[in-house]
Amino acid sequence: MTAAPLAATPSATLPETSLTRTFIDTATHTRAVAWPARLPRTLVIPETTLWFNLEVSARRYPAKAAYRFFGRELSYGELLRQAEALAGWLQAQGVQRGDRVLLYMQNCPQFVVAFYAIQRADAVVVPVNPMNRVDEFGHYITDPQACVAITSADLAATVAEASQRLPAAQRLQHLLVTRFTDAMPETLEPDEAPADAVLQWLRADPPLPAGAVRWADALGEGLRPGPSTAGPDDLALLPYTSGTTGLPKGCMHTHRTLLPNIVGGGLWSHASAEAVSLGVVPMFHITGMLLGVLSPVYLGSTVVLMPRWDRELAARLISRHRVSHWTCIPTMIIDLFGSPDYQRFDLTSLRYLSGGGAAMPHAVAERLQREFGITFAEGYGLTETAAPSHANPPERAKLQCLGIPLYGVDSRIVDPETLQEVPDGEVGEIVTHGPMVFKGYWGHPEATRAAFLDIDGKSFFRTGDLGRRDEEGYFFITDRLKRMINASGFKVWPSEVELLLFKCPWVQEACVIGTRDAYRGESVKAVIVLRDAARASTTEQDIIDWARGHMAAYKVPRQVQFVDALPKSGSGKVMWRQLQEREAVGGG
Repeated sequence: MTAAPLAATPSATLPETSLTRTFIDTATHTRAVAWPARLPRTLVIPETTLWFNLEVSARRYPAKAAYRFFGRELSYGELLRQAEALAGWLQAQGVQRGDRVLLYMQNCPQFVVAFYAIQRADAVVVPVNPMNRVDEFGHYITDPQACVAITSADLAATVAEASQRLPAAQRLQHLLVTRFTDAMPETLEPDEAPADAVLQWLRADPPLPAGAVRWADALGEGLRPGPSTAGPDDLALLPYTSGTTGLPKGCMHTHRTLLPNIVGGGLWSHASAEAVSLGVVPMFHITGMLLGVLSPVYLGSTVVLMPRWDRELAARLISRHRVSHWTCIPTMIIDLFGSPDYQRFDLTSLRYLSGGGAAMPHAVAERLQREFGITFAEGYGLTETAAPSHANPPERAKLQCLGIPLYGVDSRIVDPETLQEVPDGEVGEIVTHGPMVFKGYWGHPEATRAAFLDIDGKSFFRTGDLGRRDEEGYFFITDRLKRMINASGFKVWPSEVELLLFKCPWVQEACVIGTRDAYRGESVKAVIVLRDAARASTTEQDIIDWARGHMAAYKVPRQVQFVDALPKSGSGKVMWRQLQEREAVGGG
């Protein structure tokens, strides 16, 4: 997750110790004063696949809990068995090597089973944000040319309607639906129980769309998949990321580009098979997938899953299951401290607390250290880099800092106009070369070419983030080249929201900008020119209510401003930056 823009000011840091060592890595051009002495600078990456990782852990720990979900355990042996059965069902529906399969649900054990079933079928996982609505979902069917979707009961109607709106040749051919209760105990113990409203949602069982297949029925067929033929360079994952223009684009990740962070993450965070992590970051997101699905299965560790954030439940689960590792969004920590009962929370089992997506406020980080003895280690990465490309060493973390480049990563700061490197301390665009960088945007060769530049004979990905590197090799983000809003760690691309707002019958023109939010960091604001016929009868709340029904909740404008006209350049382009700058200095 991309960190929030920060002021280029000195950062607090833990003192340098014998646990870190100073050197300049000539292979990666990286100054790394704080590289942990316990770790190798580079890694030898396995020449295997994601499915192989599950096979190994299931053989090593067949009876061990891979996932815990409201008190019910899914062992590694059972995870393997279910994934193989589901892979057999997928192949029976015609799924072949390289086919794209949609995965659309909140965190639950079935997400993991489906993920590895798709891998076992030699197909490609296309994770879709479960907050997306019907108007948004069709693109995820047509762009990757998916024929099969796996979803939860609460979202099945969205998938079916989005598919039905498409021309017959582009529609999904198969829809598999699970219920959360398929993986839950009938009775929940008090420490495992969520809020009543969440429990009601989890237990809901709406009618299935016509032609959909129930999860239990697919597994019950007991089909066996054919031999696995995928290799390290096969496409494994196609997560979508939005951009400054157009619709979201798929980021092509192979098994080989995913394995570096899978292998390196455990070493970096002191994780092993004995680790217990809290899986609350959404697993459709590259960070949640890495830390909730890929890395734990590689290690053979245990994940306690939460489908939605709930501070009271999170605190109980950390204590009950002795959670040792937790990667989160800083707003979760802020919310945790907002509980009137926070001083009673037992967080003593936590050994590693990390996160990104937004800056961790100094006061909150210091409070964590003072009251719980926990250091928060921020990191930085993108969908294109398979989550982290930079992280703070736990031994010597700096606050409000991206950290240092990870294993084998060469990251530099360049002038965004000349593309020449700039000295330490000067601001430029962060560019990154490393084994975890994606292979390009699905079906968008021109966008792929534009996303890379060549330095010293190596291909560097242009992050679109402006930052600086200090004299110790730590990176800091200061601004964005790309037009993007960071709302509680969720990336909101204004162009995408604008395209959706143009579907509103009352909207003539729209420009979306970011506005400061004390809790979320930033929120979405829509500056709108209404159609003449709607001006007398349409309110700001009408626009917000319409948006709630047509786009994911985190994209919905929190503020709406009506104007007679939008500022435009001589060529007729909306001057969004002028509106953004006006908002930054006082709003409106």
